[in-house]
Amino acid sequence: MATNKIALHWQILIALGFAVITGLFLDPSFSLFGVTFLSVLVFAGTLFLNALKMLIVPLVMASIISGMMSLNAETLGRLGSKTVLYYATTSLVAILTGLFFVNLFQPGVIDGEPARYLIGLSADTDEVIGRVGDKGASDIAEVLLRMIPANVVTAAANGQMLGLIFFSLIFGYFVSRLTGSGAQVHKDFWQGLLDIMMMMTDFIMKFAPIGVYALVTKVIMVSGIDAFEPLALFFATVLIALGVHLLLFLPVVLRYLARVSPVKHFRAMLPALLTAFSTSSSSATLPITMDCVENLAGVSNQVSGFTLPLGATINMDGTALYECVAAMFIAQAYGLSLDITTQFTIVLVALLTSIGVAGIPSASLVAITIILGAIGLPLEGIGLILVVDRVLDMCRTSVNVFSDSVAAVTIARLEGEETKLV
Repeated sequence: MATNKIALHWQILIALGFAVITGLFLDPSFSLFGVTFLSVLVFAGTLFLNALKMLIVPLVMASIISGMMSLNAETLGRLGSKTVLYYATTSLVAILTGLFFVNLFQPGVIDGEPARYLIGLSADTDEVIGRVGDKGASDIAEVLLRMIPANVVTAAANGQMLGLIFFSLIFGYFVSRLTGSGAQVHKDFWQGLLDIMMMMTDFIMKFAPIGVYALVTKVIMVSGIDAFEPLALFFATVLIALGVHLLLFLPVVLRYLARVSPVKHFRAMLPALLTAFSTSSSSATLPITMDCVENLAGVSNQVSGFTLPLGATINMDGTALYECVAAMFIAQAYGLSLDITTQFTIVLVALLTSIGVAGIPSASLVAITIILGAIGLPLEGIGLILVVDRVLDMCRTSVNVFSDSVAAVTIARLEGEETKLV
């Protein structure tokens, strides 16, 4: 007999409700059998974050290599260059949009004070400034140098994900050039590994309500309900930036580059957008996205079959935007005034890491750890982002999927195809 399970986002909302109640009514010194409840929360929250970070290396490698395997000599020259250029451009525009609004609204600053005093961040501000404040042009060069590591295994072990991403891109390309029985063996292996990592991520995310409960209860017990005040502005900042990208920039691309009707395209993509919003997964939405693009928008399978699977792996406009805003929010919460060089580093790392995020729920959390590590910020703020991450995940996934569909239509039009959207 089948049982109805509560959806994950409802589980997280229930966990948040219990976290608020527990945090408001329990004192930080409350203990059972000599063990403080706060220490149990710290343990559970750290365990959940460690589980997410554990997935970074295999998830990034399998995701990128599997996506690159769709490239071959015939498609790489013509469709490949246009697709990669589109994805890089739109992701960069999305990141810059997020950077503009996070600097405009300053969600990490409340009443002129860094939000860490309300959020209860434990890292010392002076220590953080010491790690971030002296970064300059040489650090940007170092980021670029880390893209080609001397030892990719060591780079992965040390958390230098940029080198792993670059290696995976090159490796995936040459896998696509393999011939004979070895080619199929490699493709089956990497696709199988990606499937396994997606299942592992789904499994770990089942514990998200517990992790969210532990992390949020700890914050409320220490800082009180005021901890949610800076998150409201952070939430609004992300939504506004996503809205501008979705409702202003991408329709402009459709109208003036693809020369089709944005309204007709939105209507054609509505089933895929609703699916993306409800599942928070670009990969799960891919079959519906391809159906909408081919049958409702009129794009050929040659174009959609190349651009959409690749886009579901490497094109993450909404995710890249979110990563940038989240990193800047945490920096502001520590009272840091990041110069243009450090902000450029955030933009660069967000662009590079966004291609390594698989199209599965909350995978961007592991990418944010890479960005924070690249600019020397502590990872503690990720626990606070989880409070509003689920709803924002639904929104940014919709932006990711819509951008993929815009790519398919735009490239099809540049290839001379007639669609149903004119």
